[in-house]
Amino acid sequence: MTQLSGISRRLLLGGALASGALATGVGSARTAAALPAPGRRPGQKSMINVSFETYRTVRVGVIGLGNRGSGMTTGWSVVPGCTVTAVCDIRADRARRTADQLVAQGKPRPAEFGGTADSYEQLLRRDDIDLVYIATPWEFHHEQGKAALLAGKHVLVELPIATELHELWDLVDTSERTRRHLMLSENCSYGRNELAMLKMAHEGMFGDITNGHGGYLHDLRQLLFSDTYYTDAWRRRWHTRSTASFYPMHGLAPVAAAMDINRGDRMTTLRATATAPKGLADYRERFVPRSHPSWKETYINGDLVTCLIDTAKGRVIRAEHDVSSPRPYSRINSLAGSRGIFEDYAGTSSTGGRVYVEPDHSGHSWRDFDTFRKEFDHWLWKKIGDDAANNGGHGGMDYVLQWRTVQLMRAGLVPDIDVYDSAAWCSPIPLSVTSLAADGRPVDVPDFTRGAWVNLRLGLDSRVSEMPPVA
Repeated sequence: MTQLSGISRRLLLGGALASGALATGVGSARTAAALPAPGRRPGQKSMINVSFETYRTVRVGVIGLGNRGSGMTTGWSVVPGCTVTAVCDIRADRARRTADQLVAQGKPRPAEFGGTADSYEQLLRRDDIDLVYIATPWEFHHEQGKAALLAGKHVLVELPIATELHELWDLVDTSERTRRHLMLSENCSYGRNELAMLKMAHEGMFGDITNGHGGYLHDLRQLLFSDTYYTDAWRRRWHTRSTASFYPMHGLAPVAAAMDINRGDRMTTLRATATAPKGLADYRERFVPRSHPSWKETYINGDLVTCLIDTAKGRVIRAEHDVSSPRPYSRINSLAGSRGIFEDYAGTSSTGGRVYVEPDHSGHSWRDFDTFRKEFDHWLWKKIGDDAANNGGHGGMDYVLQWRTVQLMRAGLVPDIDVYDSAAWCSPIPLSVTSLAADGRPVDVPDFTRGAWVNLRLGLDSRVSEMPPVA
Protein backbone atom coordinates (compact mmCIF):
# COMPACT_ATOMS: atom_id res chain seq x y z
CA MET A 1 0.00 0.00 0.00
CA THR A 2 1.18 3.48 -0.84
CA GLN A 3 0.95 6.09 1.89
CA LEU A 4 2.56 9.48 2.25
CA SER A 5 4.66 9.55 5.40
CA GLY A 6 4.65 12.31 7.97
CA ILE A 7 2.30 15.15 7.09
CA SER A 8 -0.90 13.93 5.49
CA ARG A 9 -1.68 14.58 1.85
CA ARG A 10 -4.71 16.55 3.06
CA LEU A 11 -2.52 19.07 4.91
CA LEU A 12 -0.07 19.30 2.03
CA LEU A 13 -2.63 19.93 -0.68
CA GLY A 14 -5.88 20.77 1.04
CA GLY A 15 -4.84 24.10 2.46
CA ALA A 16 -3.98 25.55 -0.91
CA LEU A 17 -7.15 24.19 -2.50
CA ALA A 18 -9.36 25.38 0.33
CA SER A 19 -7.86 28.84 0.70
CA GLY A 20 -8.23 29.39 -3.03
CA ALA A 21 -11.79 28.11 -3.27
CA LEU A 22 -13.46 31.50 -3.36
CA ALA A 23 -10.74 33.26 -5.31
CA THR A 24 -10.70 30.67 -8.09
CA GLY A 25 -14.47 30.35 -8.26
CA VAL A 26 -14.79 26.75 -7.13
CA GLY A 27 -18.51 26.26 -6.77
CA SER A 28 -19.07 29.97 -7.25
CA ALA A 29 -22.32 29.53 -9.14
CA ARG A 30 -23.80 27.48 -6.33
CA THR A 31 -22.53 29.62 -3.47
CA ALA A 32 -23.75 32.78 -5.20
CA ALA A 33 -27.26 31.34 -5.17
CA ALA A 34 -27.14 30.36 -1.51
CA LEU A 35 -29.37 32.13 0.96
CA PRO A 36 -27.49 34.92 2.73
CA ALA A 37 -26.48 34.09 6.27
CA PRO A 38 -28.15 36.23 8.91
CA GLY A 39 -25.81 38.83 10.32
CA ARG A 40 -24.17 38.46 13.69
CA ARG A 41 -25.31 40.64 16.55
CA PRO A 42 -22.79 43.05 18.11
CA GLY A 43 -20.30 41.10 20.17
CA GLN A 44 -21.25 37.76 18.60
CA LYS A 45 -18.20 35.86 17.33
CA SER A 46 -17.42 32.55 15.67
CA MET A 47 -16.87 29.46 17.79
CA ILE A 48 -14.50 27.91 15.24
CA ASN A 49 -11.23 26.81 16.86
CA VAL A 50 -12.42 27.97 20.29
CA SER A 51 -11.00 25.69 22.96
CA PHE A 52 -12.84 24.46 26.01
CA GLU A 53 -11.72 25.97 29.26
CA THR A 54 -9.87 23.34 31.28
CA TYR A 55 -11.96 21.24 33.65
CA ARG A 56 -10.42 19.18 36.45
CA THR A 57 -13.55 17.00 36.51
CA VAL A 58 -16.34 17.13 33.93
CA ARG A 59 -19.69 17.23 35.71
CA VAL A 60 -22.55 15.99 33.53
CA GLY A 61 -26.26 16.62 33.80
CA VAL A 62 -28.49 14.28 31.79
CA ILE A 63 -31.89 15.32 30.40
CA GLY A 64 -33.95 12.41 29.07
CA LEU A 65 -33.67 8.93 30.56
CA GLY A 66 -35.35 6.65 28.07
CA ASN A 67 -33.50 3.83 26.32
CA ARG A 68 -30.72 6.04 25.01
CA GLY A 69 -30.35 8.42 27.92
CA SER A 70 -30.22 5.79 30.64
CA GLY A 71 -27.60 3.74 28.83
CA MET A 72 -25.41 6.74 28.10
CA THR A 73 -25.66 7.87 31.72
CA THR A 74 -23.83 4.72 32.76
CA GLY A 75 -21.26 5.45 30.06
CA TRP A 76 -20.56 8.95 31.39
CA SER A 77 -20.09 7.58 34.89
CA VAL A 78 -17.19 5.29 33.92
CA VAL A 79 -15.14 7.78 31.87
CA PRO A 80 -12.04 8.88 33.82
CA GLY A 81 -12.47 12.35 35.27
CA CYS A 82 -16.22 12.46 34.70
CA THR A 83 -19.13 12.32 37.13
CA VAL A 84 -22.89 12.49 36.68
CA THR A 85 -24.20 15.15 39.07
CA ALA A 86 -27.85 15.42 38.00
CA VAL A 87 -30.43 13.45 36.03
CA CYS A 88 -33.84 14.48 34.75
CA ASP A 89 -36.85 12.98 33.01
CA ILE A 90 -40.46 14.05 32.73
CA ARG A 91 -41.20 10.73 34.42
CA ALA A 92 -39.73 11.11 37.89
CA ASP A 93 -39.48 7.34 38.41
CA ARG A 94 -36.91 7.16 35.62
CA ALA A 95 -34.70 9.72 37.34
CA ARG A 96 -34.97 7.77 40.60
CA ARG A 97 -34.23 4.46 38.88
CA THR A 98 -31.18 5.89 37.09
CA ALA A 99 -29.85 7.38 40.31
CA ASP A 100 -30.34 4.04 42.06
CA GLN A 101 -28.39 2.28 39.31
CA LEU A 102 -25.46 4.67 39.65
CA VAL A 103 -25.34 4.17 43.39
CA ALA A 104 -25.47 0.40 42.93
CA GLN A 105 -22.41 0.73 40.68
CA GLY A 106 -20.53 2.59 43.41
CA LYS A 107 -21.02 6.07 41.96
CA PRO A 108 -22.17 9.19 43.82
CA ARG A 109 -25.92 9.70 43.78
CA PRO A 110 -26.91 12.45 41.33
CA ALA A 111 -29.58 15.03 42.05
CA GLU A 112 -32.94 13.96 40.64
CA PHE A 113 -35.43 16.08 38.71
CA GLY A 114 -38.68 15.10 37.03
CA GLY A 115 -42.42 15.00 37.05
CA THR A 116 -43.16 17.97 34.78
CA ALA A 117 -42.26 19.11 31.26
CA ASP A 118 -40.13 21.96 32.62
CA SER A 119 -38.27 19.98 35.29
CA TYR A 120 -35.11 20.27 33.18
CA GLU A 121 -35.06 24.00 33.92
CA GLN A 122 -34.39 23.21 37.58
CA LEU A 123 -31.45 21.03 36.55
CA LEU A 124 -30.02 23.84 34.42
CA ARG A 125 -30.00 26.22 37.39
CA ARG A 126 -27.44 24.09 39.23
CA ASP A 127 -23.85 25.30 39.39
CA ASP A 128 -22.32 21.81 39.54
CA ILE A 129 -22.90 20.97 35.85
CA ASP A 130 -20.36 21.65 33.10
CA LEU A 131 -21.87 19.57 30.29
CA VAL A 132 -25.54 18.90 29.61
CA TYR A 133 -26.33 15.75 27.67
CA ILE A 134 -29.79 15.76 26.03
CA ALA A 135 -31.50 12.52 24.96
CA THR A 136 -35.17 13.51 24.80
CA PRO A 137 -37.49 13.12 21.77
CA TRP A 138 -36.48 15.20 18.75
CA GLU A 139 -39.10 17.91 19.16
CA PHE A 140 -37.54 19.08 22.44
CA HIS A 141 -33.89 19.26 21.36
CA HIS A 142 -33.84 22.87 20.17
CA GLU A 143 -35.62 24.31 23.20
CA GLN A 144 -33.60 22.33 25.72
CA GLY A 145 -30.29 22.79 23.93
CA LYS A 146 -30.76 26.55 23.74
CA ALA A 147 -31.80 26.73 27.38
CA ALA A 148 -28.65 24.84 28.39
CA LEU A 149 -26.45 27.26 26.44
CA LEU A 150 -28.17 30.26 28.02
CA ALA A 151 -27.58 28.65 31.43
CA GLY A 152 -23.84 28.72 30.71
CA LYS A 153 -23.39 25.01 30.03
CA HIS A 154 -21.72 23.20 27.16
CA VAL A 155 -24.18 20.88 25.44
CA LEU A 156 -24.09 17.51 23.71
CA VAL A 157 -27.38 16.75 21.95
CA GLU A 158 -28.56 13.46 20.53
CA LEU A 159 -29.54 13.43 16.86
CA PRO A 160 -30.79 15.85 15.60
CA ILE A 161 -29.95 19.09 17.41
CA ALA A 162 -33.07 20.62 15.80
CA THR A 163 -35.53 19.89 12.99
CA GLU A 164 -36.22 23.37 11.57
CA LEU A 165 -33.84 25.64 9.68
CA HIS A 166 -34.52 28.67 11.89
CA GLU A 167 -33.86 26.50 14.95
CA LEU A 168 -30.49 25.42 13.59
CA TRP A 169 -29.51 29.04 13.00
CA ASP A 170 -30.77 29.92 16.49
CA LEU A 171 -28.51 27.31 18.09
CA VAL A 172 -25.51 28.52 16.07
CA ASP A 173 -26.15 32.11 17.12
CA THR A 174 -26.82 31.21 20.76
CA SER A 175 -23.59 29.23 20.93
CA GLU A 176 -21.69 32.19 19.50
CA ARG A 177 -23.30 34.64 21.94
CA THR A 178 -22.89 32.51 25.07
CA ARG A 179 -19.38 31.29 24.10
CA ARG A 180 -20.45 27.74 24.93
CA HIS A 181 -20.12 24.75 22.64
CA LEU A 182 -23.10 22.81 21.35
CA MET A 183 -22.23 19.50 19.71
CA LEU A 184 -24.14 16.74 17.96
CA SER A 185 -23.79 13.41 19.75
CA GLU A 186 -22.85 11.67 16.51
CA ASN A 187 -21.44 8.38 17.78
CA CYS A 188 -21.06 6.90 14.28
CA SER A 189 -18.47 9.54 13.50
CA TYR A 190 -16.33 7.72 16.09
CA GLY A 191 -16.88 4.26 14.61
CA ARG A 192 -13.67 2.37 14.02
CA ASN A 193 -14.24 1.85 10.29
CA GLU A 194 -15.51 5.41 9.83
CA LEU A 195 -12.38 6.89 11.39
CA ALA A 196 -10.11 4.57 9.41
CA MET A 197 -11.93 5.61 6.22
CA LEU A 198 -11.37 9.25 7.15
CA LYS A 199 -7.64 8.67 7.64
CA MET A 200 -7.36 6.84 4.33
CA ALA A 201 -9.12 9.71 2.58
CA HIS A 202 -6.86 12.33 4.14
CA GLU A 203 -3.75 10.33 3.23
CA GLY A 204 -4.84 10.25 -0.42
CA MET A 205 -5.55 6.53 -0.63
CA PHE A 206 -8.69 7.13 -2.71
CA GLY A 207 -7.12 9.85 -4.87
CA ASP A 208 -9.30 12.90 -5.40
CA ILE A 209 -12.57 12.24 -3.58
CA THR A 210 -15.57 12.57 -5.89
CA ASN A 211 -18.52 11.08 -4.02
CA GLY A 212 -19.76 9.42 -0.87
CA HIS A 213 -22.80 7.45 0.17
CA GLY A 214 -24.17 7.08 3.67
CA GLY A 215 -27.45 6.59 5.43
CA TYR A 216 -29.54 5.11 8.16
CA LEU A 217 -31.22 1.95 6.89
CA HIS A 218 -32.68 0.24 9.93
CA ASP A 219 -35.84 -1.84 10.14
CA LEU A 220 -37.53 -0.20 13.14
CA ARG A 221 -41.06 -1.36 12.40
CA GLN A 222 -41.41 -3.63 15.44
CA LEU A 223 -39.96 -0.98 17.76
CA LEU A 224 -42.03 1.80 16.22
CA PHE A 225 -45.22 -0.09 17.03
CA SER A 226 -44.05 -1.15 20.48
CA ASP A 227 -46.04 0.33 23.36
CA THR A 228 -42.97 0.60 25.57
CA TYR A 229 -39.85 1.30 23.48
CA TYR A 230 -40.54 4.84 22.23
CA THR A 231 -42.46 6.58 24.99
CA ASP A 232 -45.87 7.80 23.76
CA ALA A 233 -44.93 6.51 20.29
CA TRP A 234 -43.08 9.78 19.70
CA ARG A 235 -40.88 8.46 16.91
CA ARG A 236 -43.66 6.74 14.97
CA ARG A 237 -45.73 9.91 15.07
CA TRP A 238 -43.09 11.81 13.14
CA HIS A 239 -44.09 9.66 10.17
CA THR A 240 -47.57 11.20 10.32
CA ARG A 241 -46.32 14.79 10.26
CA SER A 242 -44.09 15.28 7.27
CA THR A 243 -42.26 13.77 4.32
CA ALA A 244 -38.62 14.24 5.22
CA SER A 245 -35.24 12.63 5.71
CA PHE A 246 -35.61 12.49 9.48
CA TYR A 247 -32.37 10.82 10.47
CA PRO A 248 -29.65 10.78 7.79
CA MET A 249 -26.83 11.94 10.06
CA HIS A 250 -25.31 8.56 10.97
CA GLY A 251 -24.38 8.00 7.33
CA LEU A 252 -23.88 11.61 6.27
CA ALA A 253 -21.56 12.74 9.07
CA PRO A 254 -18.64 10.32 8.46
CA VAL A 255 -18.70 11.04 4.71
CA ALA A 256 -18.86 14.79 5.36
CA ALA A 257 -15.90 14.55 7.73
CA ALA A 258 -13.83 12.66 5.15
CA MET A 259 -14.66 15.38 2.61
CA ASP A 260 -13.71 18.19 5.03
CA ILE A 261 -17.17 19.70 4.98
CA ASN A 262 -16.94 23.07 6.80
CA ARG A 263 -13.17 22.57 6.78
CA GLY A 264 -12.22 23.27 3.15
CA ASP A 265 -15.44 22.30 1.38
CA ARG A 266 -19.10 22.80 2.10
CA MET A 267 -22.51 21.47 1.13
CA THR A 268 -24.17 23.86 -1.32
CA THR A 269 -27.42 22.37 -2.68
CA LEU A 270 -29.71 19.50 -1.77
CA ARG A 271 -32.40 17.74 -3.76
CA ALA A 272 -34.57 15.00 -2.31
CA THR A 273 -36.69 12.11 -3.51
CA ALA A 274 -39.09 9.91 -1.57
CA THR A 275 -40.76 6.60 -2.26
CA ALA A 276 -44.39 5.95 -1.37
CA PRO A 277 -45.22 5.39 2.33
CA LYS A 278 -45.99 1.67 2.27
CA GLY A 279 -43.93 -0.06 4.97
CA LEU A 280 -45.54 1.06 8.24
CA ALA A 281 -49.12 0.63 7.03
CA ASP A 282 -48.32 -2.79 5.63
CA TYR A 283 -46.66 -3.89 8.89
CA ARG A 284 -49.61 -2.60 10.90
CA GLU A 285 -52.04 -4.50 8.65
CA ARG A 286 -50.22 -7.78 9.24
CA PHE A 287 -49.07 -7.57 12.84
CA VAL A 288 -50.89 -4.89 14.85
CA PRO A 289 -54.33 -5.55 16.39
CA ARG A 290 -57.17 -3.27 15.35
CA SER A 291 -57.55 -2.06 18.92
CA HIS A 292 -54.10 -0.46 18.82
CA PRO A 293 -54.09 3.38 18.80
CA SER A 294 -51.86 3.41 15.69
CA TRP A 295 -54.92 2.57 13.59
CA LYS A 296 -56.00 6.20 13.97
CA GLU A 297 -52.79 7.33 12.25
CA THR A 298 -52.02 7.98 8.58
CA TYR A 299 -48.38 7.60 7.54
CA ILE A 300 -47.15 10.12 4.98
CA ASN A 301 -43.37 9.90 5.14
CA GLY A 302 -41.80 7.96 2.30
CA ASP A 303 -40.17 4.65 3.19
CA LEU A 304 -36.89 5.61 1.51
CA VAL A 305 -35.97 9.29 1.42
CA THR A 306 -32.81 10.08 -0.52
CA CYS A 307 -30.92 13.36 -0.48
CA LEU A 308 -28.39 14.21 -3.19
CA ILE A 309 -26.08 16.90 -1.85
CA ASP A 310 -23.62 18.89 -3.98
CA THR A 311 -20.50 20.48 -2.52
CA ALA A 312 -18.52 23.56 -3.44
CA LYS A 313 -15.71 21.37 -4.79
CA GLY A 314 -18.05 19.48 -7.10
CA ARG A 315 -18.46 16.36 -4.99
CA VAL A 316 -21.75 14.55 -4.49
CA ILE A 317 -23.04 12.98 -1.28
CA ARG A 318 -25.99 10.59 -1.30
CA ALA A 319 -27.66 10.37 2.11
CA GLU A 320 -30.54 7.96 2.71
CA HIS A 321 -33.09 7.26 5.43
CA ASP A 322 -35.32 4.20 5.69
CA VAL A 323 -36.71 2.74 8.91
CA SER A 324 -39.94 1.34 7.43
CA SER A 325 -38.74 -1.48 5.18
CA PRO A 326 -37.72 -5.10 5.87
CA ARG A 327 -33.95 -5.16 5.48
CA PRO A 328 -30.74 -5.79 7.42
CA TYR A 329 -29.21 -2.80 9.19
CA SER A 330 -26.76 -0.65 7.24
CA ARG A 331 -25.19 2.80 7.39
CA ILE A 332 -23.69 2.21 3.91
CA ASN A 333 -20.56 4.26 4.74
CA SER A 334 -18.95 4.44 1.31
CA LEU A 335 -16.35 6.82 -0.08
CA ALA A 336 -14.95 6.92 -3.62
CA GLY A 337 -12.37 8.84 -5.58
CA SER A 338 -10.14 8.78 -8.63
CA ARG A 339 -7.98 5.92 -7.26
CA GLY A 340 -10.28 3.74 -5.20
CA ILE A 341 -13.35 3.09 -3.13
CA PHE A 342 -14.30 1.85 0.33
CA GLU A 343 -17.61 0.27 1.30
CA ASP A 344 -18.61 -0.78 4.79
CA TYR A 345 -20.10 -4.02 3.52
CA ALA A 346 -21.16 -6.31 6.34
CA GLY A 347 -20.14 -9.94 6.03
CA THR A 348 -17.09 -9.72 3.79
CA SER A 349 -14.52 -9.82 6.59
CA SER A 350 -14.04 -9.59 10.31
CA THR A 351 -13.92 -5.81 10.00
CA GLY A 352 -17.10 -5.61 7.93
CA GLY A 353 -15.64 -3.59 5.06
CA ARG A 354 -14.35 -4.04 1.55
CA VAL A 355 -11.96 -1.91 -0.43
CA TYR A 356 -10.45 -1.46 -3.90
CA VAL A 357 -7.51 0.93 -4.33
CA GLU A 358 -4.99 1.37 -7.12
CA PRO A 359 -2.20 0.48 -7.68
CA ASP A 360 -2.47 -2.25 -5.01
CA HIS A 361 -5.63 -3.80 -6.42
CA SER A 362 -6.67 -4.86 -9.90
CA GLY A 363 -8.89 -7.36 -11.61
CA HIS A 364 -12.18 -5.73 -10.60
CA SER A 365 -12.29 -7.74 -7.35
CA TRP A 366 -13.04 -6.42 -3.88
CA ARG A 367 -10.44 -6.95 -1.15
CA ASP A 368 -10.98 -7.30 2.58
CA PHE A 369 -10.54 -4.18 4.65
CA ASP A 370 -8.68 -5.90 7.50
CA THR A 371 -5.13 -4.90 6.55
CA PHE A 372 -6.10 -1.33 5.75
CA ARG A 373 -7.93 -0.85 9.01
CA LYS A 374 -4.90 -2.01 10.95
CA GLU A 375 -2.69 0.46 9.10
CA PHE A 376 -5.11 3.39 9.31
CA ASP A 377 -6.61 2.67 12.72
CA HIS A 378 -7.36 5.98 14.45
CA TRP A 379 -5.30 6.81 17.53
CA LEU A 380 -8.44 6.92 19.68
CA TRP A 381 -9.19 3.27 18.96
CA LYS A 382 -5.58 2.29 19.49
CA LYS A 383 -5.60 4.02 22.86
CA ILE A 384 -9.01 3.08 24.29
CA GLY A 385 -10.36 0.37 22.01
CA ASP A 386 -10.28 -2.27 24.76
CA ASP A 387 -12.06 0.04 27.19
CA ALA A 388 -14.63 0.86 24.53
CA ALA A 389 -15.36 -2.80 23.92
CA ASN A 390 -16.00 -3.32 27.64
CA ASN A 391 -17.93 -0.15 28.42
CA GLY A 392 -19.70 1.14 25.35
CA GLY A 393 -22.71 0.27 23.25
CA HIS A 394 -22.87 0.19 19.46
CA GLY A 395 -19.59 -1.67 19.13
CA GLY A 396 -17.78 0.67 21.51
CA MET A 397 -18.25 3.91 19.60
CA ASP A 398 -20.55 5.32 22.31
CA TYR A 399 -17.71 5.10 24.81
CA VAL A 400 -15.20 6.57 22.36
CA LEU A 401 -17.52 9.56 21.86
CA GLN A 402 -17.96 10.02 25.60
CA TRP A 403 -14.28 9.50 26.48
CA ARG A 404 -13.21 11.94 23.78
CA THR A 405 -15.73 14.59 24.86
CA VAL A 406 -14.50 14.42 28.44
CA GLN A 407 -10.87 14.43 27.34
CA LEU A 408 -11.40 17.51 25.16
CA MET A 409 -12.94 19.36 28.08
CA ARG A 410 -10.39 18.27 30.67
CA ALA A 411 -7.45 19.05 28.39
CA GLY A 412 -8.86 22.36 27.14
CA LEU A 413 -8.93 21.35 23.47
CA VAL A 414 -11.10 22.32 20.49
CA PRO A 415 -14.16 20.10 19.85
CA ASP A 416 -13.89 17.54 17.05
CA ILE A 417 -17.51 18.27 16.11
CA ASP A 418 -18.64 21.87 16.55
CA VAL A 419 -21.97 23.67 16.29
CA TYR A 420 -21.40 24.37 12.58
CA ASP A 421 -20.86 20.67 11.78
CA SER A 422 -23.89 19.84 13.91
CA ALA A 423 -26.14 22.31 12.09
CA ALA A 424 -24.92 21.31 8.62
CA TRP A 425 -25.35 17.58 9.26
CA CYS A 426 -28.89 18.13 10.56
CA SER A 427 -29.94 20.57 7.83
CA PRO A 428 -31.11 17.82 5.40
CA ILE A 429 -34.16 17.35 7.63
CA PRO A 430 -35.82 20.71 6.86
CA LEU A 431 -34.16 21.04 3.46
CA SER A 432 -35.57 17.69 2.32
CA VAL A 433 -39.06 18.91 3.27
CA THR A 434 -38.61 22.00 1.11
CA SER A 435 -37.16 20.08 -1.83
CA LEU A 436 -39.86 17.41 -1.75
CA ALA A 437 -42.57 20.07 -1.59
CA ALA A 438 -41.06 21.51 -4.77
CA ASP A 439 -41.10 18.18 -6.64
CA GLY A 440 -37.48 17.41 -5.79
CA ARG A 441 -35.97 20.64 -7.06
CA PRO A 442 -32.63 21.69 -5.54
CA VAL A 443 -32.59 23.96 -2.51
CA ASP A 444 -29.67 25.92 -1.12
CA VAL A 445 -27.82 24.63 1.93
CA PRO A 446 -27.03 27.47 4.36
CA ASP A 447 -23.42 28.26 5.18
CA PHE A 448 -23.59 28.12 8.95
CA THR A 449 -19.89 29.08 9.15
CA ARG A 450 -20.57 32.42 7.41
CA GLY A 451 -17.70 31.96 4.98
CA ALA A 452 -15.16 30.28 7.26
CA TRP A 453 -15.65 26.90 5.54
CA VAL A 454 -12.79 27.70 3.13
CA ASN A 455 -10.19 27.31 5.87
CA LEU A 456 -8.77 23.84 6.38
CA ARG A 457 -8.69 22.76 10.02
CA LEU A 458 -8.59 19.65 12.14
CA GLY A 459 -11.72 17.86 13.25
CA LEU A 460 -12.18 14.14 13.72
CA ASP A 461 -8.73 13.71 12.15
CA SER A 462 -7.33 14.85 15.49
CA ARG A 463 -3.75 14.60 16.70
CA VAL A 464 -2.78 12.19 19.48
CA SER A 465 -3.39 13.70 22.91
CA GLU A 466 -3.64 12.40 26.46
CA MET A 467 -6.43 12.26 29.01
CA PRO A 468 -5.18 14.37 31.95
CA PRO A 469 -4.50 12.24 35.04
CA VAL A 470 -7.30 12.01 37.55
CA ALA A 471 -6.26 13.58 40.83
